[in-house]
Amino acid sequence: MPQDSTYHLGSLPDSVLAKDSSHAIIVAPNNKNILSDSERAKDSLLAISIVPKTDPIVQVDNKTGQGLALEIYLFVLLGIIVVPITIKKIRLQISRKKLAKVLESKEIVFDSMLQHYSPYYKSLSANARERFMNRVLSFIEEKEFKYIDIEQEDIMPLLISAAAVQLTFGLEHYKMEYFENIYVVRNKYRFGFYTTPFEGHVSDDGIYLSWDNFVSENNDYTDGENVGLHELAHALAYVNFTVDEGRDDWFYNKFRDFSKVGRPIFERMQAGETNLLNNYAATNFNEFWAVCIETFFERSEKFRQQLPELYFAICSLLNQDPLTPAKIISLVESD
Repeated sequence: MPQDSTYHLGSLPDSVLAKDSSHAIIVAPNNKNILSDSERAKDSLLAISIVPKTDPIVQVDNKTGQGLALEIYLFVLLGIIVVPITIKKIRLQISRKKLAKVLESKEIVFDSMLQHYSPYYKSLSANARERFMNRVLSFIEEKEFKYIDIEQEDIMPLLISAAAVQLTFGLEHYKMEYFENIYVVRNKYRFGFYTTPFEGHVSDDGIYLSWDNFVSENNDYTDGENVGLHELAHALAYVNFTVDEGRDDWFYNKFRDFSKVGRPIFERMQAGETNLLNNYAATNFNEFWAVCIETFFERSEKFRQQLPELYFAICSLLNQDPLTPAKIISLVESD
């Protein structure tokens, strides 16, 4: 598997991640350098000096005048910061309301697409499909999908959102709120100074996925390789242990139990032991976690047979078992 996310789980506390650079450069297949949103958005904030005028009649105490000037300065500065953010949020809410109406009209088409492209969705009961679809539509509404060197199609946000919902179907918090942007790139791409091409990665400014690789790996649901599930597993860990925006308490608390079971297996793999998991899992513990998720959903039966303790640790962590008809172990209300 090509390179992907560049942040790691800490060596001792398994539930702590270190942030990677938010100033990475994406180079699309046409060799055009594309700066991340966080890089483009850098603006210099001009300081504003306000000097109070001296009233010829009323004598103002020096300290009072300085205090007033400071209050005015802070008020103006606050306005400069808050007003653009407020305007952006209002525009986003309006955009999402419009999108919600569009999505409602496409629900039947989306159901047909998911039954065709998602074995997980197809295996659900009618009630579970309704719950799944509602989460998918909500996830799409929450995100801004951006397309790099590729034309947008309805199936793109649908299948990516479905992968996110599949991963988090048993959790209360599933929207991964921190990530507002999801970037869809046509094919493998270069990231930063890495020479190995990426199929996807997770960074401060969003989730990146190669659409060609997403589709090809999604179409083969038995090989244990799925870049969508892999990167969304990274994103789920990121929102729970790096930024805490969108944290799910169940997942956060149960992850240490997963680590207790998974860490010895990971260390044996680093020492050369092989098992059902892709060898890429031995790269670091963060990749071990993401590869476990791919295998958990795509090779569930073999996973349970060969690594039962690890399999059931993931079942407990995600509150679901893919090998059961209901999938979810204990139904929870969504946020």
